[in-house]
Amino acid sequence: MDVAVDGRIEHRRISPMEKVKAYFALTKPRVIELLLVTTVPVMILAQNGIPNIWLVFATLIGGALSAGSAGAFNCYFDRDIDRVMNRTSKRPLVTGVLSDREALVFAWTIGVISIVWLAVFTNLLAASLSLLAILIYVLLYTLVLKRRTPQNIVWGGTAGCMPVLIGWAAVTNSLSWQALILFGIIFLWTPPHYWPLSMKYRTDYKTAGVPMLAVVRGRVVVGLQIVLYAWAMVACSLLLIPVGHMGLVYSITAVAAGAWFLFESHRLYSRSIRDLSIKPMRVFHGSITYLTLIFLAVAIDPLLPF
Repeated sequence: MDVAVDGRIEHRRISPMEKVKAYFALTKPRVIELLLVTTVPVMILAQNGIPNIWLVFATLIGGALSAGSAGAFNCYFDRDIDRVMNRTSKRPLVTGVLSDREALVFAWTIGVISIVWLAVFTNLLAASLSLLAILIYVLLYTLVLKRRTPQNIVWGGTAGCMPVLIGWAAVTNSLSWQALILFGIIFLWTPPHYWPLSMKYRTDYKTAGVPMLAVVRGRVVVGLQIVLYAWAMVACSLLLIPVGHMGLVYSITAVAAGAWFLFESHRLYSRSIRDLSIKPMRVFHGSITYLTLIFLAVAIDPLLPF
C-alpha cells in the first residue's frame, strides 16, 4: 500500500494492528468520549435514579457506533481538507493507512449496525434520533455548511446535542422539556467550545478554505460571539433548575461553573479588544471542564434527597 511519509509516497505493508488503530482513529474517539459523558447522566435524570444497566450499556454501544460512523463519513468527505491542515495531517486517509473505499465501507457498516442495534435493544425513537444525528453531521454540516458559512459549527453542532435526546428516549421512549433544555445547553455550548479552537488553528482553516468564524472575522468579533453564546448557555443551564426540579448539587454547580466560564470568556474578549496576547485554548479546555461538571451534577442530583 502507498503510504505518505514526510511528504513522500512509500510502498510498504500495513500490519493488522496499524489497520485496527487507523479504523479506531477514523471514528474520532475523543469526540465520542465527550458525547458519551453527556448520555449517562441524562439517562439517570430520566429514570430519576439508576437505570437498567443493560439499557445503559446498549445505549452507549449504539451511541458510540453512531458517532463513530458520523466521524468516519466526515473523514472521508473532508480528506482533501485534512491533507492541507497540519492539525489533521495524521488522519488515516491522509497517511494512506486506510484507503478511501475502506473508510467509506467502514462508515456505512457501523452506521447501519448502530441504528439496528438501538432499534433492537432500546427503542425506535432512540434509533431514529441516532439516524438523524448522523444525517445532520454528514449531510448538513460536512457536505453543506462547513465550506460555505461561518455559521457551520452553530447549526452543524446540532448533531453533538443528539446524545442527550437519545439517552432520554432510550429510558422513557419519549422526549420532555428537561431533555430539550439539556439539548439547548450543548447547542449553545458548542460555539464557545469550538471557536477558540478555530482561533488557534486559524491559519490551518484559512489554508484549507474553510470559512470558520475566526477566518472571516477578527478575533474581537469571535470573542464577542463567544461571550454572547456563553451567557445564553448559562441561562439555559439555570432554566433546568425550575423545569427539571433540580436540587442543590446541580443548582450550585450550574451557578459556580457558569460564573467561572463567563469570567474566562469575558477575559478572552477583553484581551482581544485591548489587542493583548490571548490564549484561546484556555477557553477551549475550560469549556470541556464546564460541560463535564454540569453533566456530572445532572447525574448526581437525582440520587440525593436534597
